[in-house]
Amino acid sequence: MTPSTQVDPRGLRVAAAITSVVLALVLVTPSPVSIALLVAQTAVFAVGAFVSLQASPYAIAFARLVRPRIGRPAELEDARPPRFAQVVGFVFAVLALIGFALGASALFYTAVAFALVAALLNASIGLCLGCEMYLTWNRLRPARV
Repeated sequence: MTPSTQVDPRGLRVAAAITSVVLALVLVTPSPVSIALLVAQTAVFAVGAFVSLQASPYAIAFARLVRPRIGRPAELEDARPPRFAQVVGFVFAVLALIGFALGASALFYTAVAFALVAALLNASIGLCLGCEMYLTWNRLRPARV
């Protein structure tokens, strides 16, 4: 694998921590502010999912502010599972925005809460639910010939 297809797992956890804070603020701030935060987080998910993890604003902040202080990682990991996790986060964020637009507060709060729980698990104990979904999908998929 090339360096662009691998990522520093510490950066992923920092990004998950920032995502957790943003999503928690979405749940507790008044409507105009919470929607602006959710739109911004949706954009962050979109960059990580559809451009690259390294292009994400949180990854850039980690690379410039944190990594120089803590040094190189002992190991890098495959970027495909975390990119898939960004797709999952993007889907939940879009569902939340749809819920808000339709006045379906249950959809809004449920989608944000699911994304928040996933981000908190990743930030706190390193359990990436989207990554696990990706790995499970690949195990269940028929092998290519």
